[in-house]
Amino acid sequence: MPGLIPQSALDEILGRVDIVELISGYIPLKKSGRNFKAPCPFHNEKTPSFMVSPERQIYHCFGCGESGNAFKFLMKYERLEFPEAVEHLAKKAGVVLPETRPQDSTVTNLLTQLYTVNDLAVQYYASNLISSAGVGARAYLSKRGITDDSIAHCKLGLALDKWDGLITYMRQKGVTLGVLEKAGLILAKDSGGGYYDRFRGRLIFPIFDIKGRPIAFGARVLDDSLPKYINSCETPVYVKGKNLYGFHLAKDFVRDLDHVLVVEGYLDFLVPFQQGIGNIVASLGTALTSDQVRMVKRYTHNAVMIYDADQAGQMAALRSLDIFIEEEMQVRVASLPAGFDPDLFVRKYGAEGFRLLVEKAENLFDFKLRLLKGKYNADSIEGKARIASEMLSTIAKFKHAVMQSEYVKKLADVLSVNEEALWSEIKKEKKRPDSSAQSGNTAVSAGFQDNPTEKLLFKLMLEETHLIDRIRRQLDPEEFQDERISQIVSKLFDFVEQGKLIEPSSLIHYFDDECTMKFICESAIPSDVAMLDKEKVVDDCIRRLKTKNRQKRKISLQEKIKSAQDEGKDDELSRLMQEFDELLKSQN
Repeated sequence: MPGLIPQSALDEILGRVDIVELISGYIPLKKSGRNFKAPCPFHNEKTPSFMVSPERQIYHCFGCGESGNAFKFLMKYERLEFPEAVEHLAKKAGVVLPETRPQDSTVTNLLTQLYTVNDLAVQYYASNLISSAGVGARAYLSKRGITDDSIAHCKLGLALDKWDGLITYMRQKGVTLGVLEKAGLILAKDSGGGYYDRFRGRLIFPIFDIKGRPIAFGARVLDDSLPKYINSCETPVYVKGKNLYGFHLAKDFVRDLDHVLVVEGYLDFLVPFQQGIGNIVASLGTALTSDQVRMVKRYTHNAVMIYDADQAGQMAALRSLDIFIEEEMQVRVASLPAGFDPDLFVRKYGAEGFRLLVEKAENLFDFKLRLLKGKYNADSIEGKARIASEMLSTIAKFKHAVMQSEYVKKLADVLSVNEEALWSEIKKEKKRPDSSAQSGNTAVSAGFQDNPTEKLLFKLMLEETHLIDRIRRQLDPEEFQDERISQIVSKLFDFVEQGKLIEPSSLIHYFDDECTMKFICESAIPSDVAMLDKEKVVDDCIRRLKTKNRQKRKISLQEKIKSAQDEGKDDELSRLMQEFDELLKSQN
């Protein structure tokens, strides 16, 4: 069972939620016999192959193989983590989830206070910006091309040039200094004699989490003084490396367009976004982290990095590339002209010019190689070695053997070096030299054996659960030659012994791998073709399965008998001959 949520709670939610109603809220479903069908929302297709079973409360696409229950659909479509999907459906179904830890109420109370205080701060800073005190800040934003609509939409604000402006406001709202300090909005005086506002005389950029809750603030000066930016410290609701600026506004665009544009700063996000570039986020001025990339991956597997043309920007892009590769995302890099950042580029060339820049983005191989050839002499032996070393450190991170092979071949051609020499070097990058070669066969090894009899028998058990006990009396799970089917059947038999209801939507929670879940869902989709005598079909399947197992056992015994004869092991030979004779008698 995933996480700390009791299986009983998951079953109760699934029992109250109608998967047809849930999915039809996202895509139109059409009745098709006992099921509903639609074009798959997870891959492009002309002929509908996405089936939803109201009987089994599951879905399965016969085109791409995507399948699951209500939780899985919500996770896949809305890009939610499992606990988030459970919480969403629990509210929909009116199920109260049990507390999982004694301290949850205390922690939850603190988090709620911090969100509330941050929201009050957003309102305070926003009111300052539209007041007479905000004339200079509004003029600055106008000069930078930020419209009033964007100011309101992104809830920009102004921190007054006062030591206690926010403190005074919060006192009027009944907020304690302790909570303000935990929120990172105030600082203690070195003298120990009170507190002062963290942000003073600066333009304020509120930072929101993916649910649109205010969690932190970035603050910029309105002149050329330093430091140009100061940001919130990390708090219980804010971890810098786990959030992206503007993602709460961009996530739907990212999902619909199936790619994300990544820039560095607040204004680099704001100007393109207000010009209609909706699928854009900002990395809060630092190189991307694995947590940020995984958050994006919930919405798309394609990214375009857009960083300044200076060396710092290019190096930031290089540091991020490997993280995308490790997360198995496709990444390209768009190079800005010298002296431009994204907001200046959009102001000069418009949204269309920006889109053309994105279309011309280089793949990661060409981008990194171009930078390295500018850094090292590609005509010298030492330069080739340095370039190869840095390129191979990236290539080694690809999990797909074909991609690794093609990039190694391309690098060998570009550097005019022996391909075998590169393979020798790339092995040094890995703890297991053969891991890349094995990775290409993962999908094949993960699949089920081609055993129609076992698959049909399992499908019949899901369709007619009263047959499970009949099968259980005649077969042991170990008699299923496909190890994965054997494991599923063993779980079904356990359900019967415990008197549990057999529901495919609940059964899939007992298996972690996608392949097994898909197999269960595909087997559970009811067929519109009726079998006249399912009990006879079951008996035929059991007979064929036992016959096949006896044949397999017979071949194994023959091999052991021959080995015992060759090695002169008379006692073992006698035992094996007796076992073989009993096997032959059982066939009669």
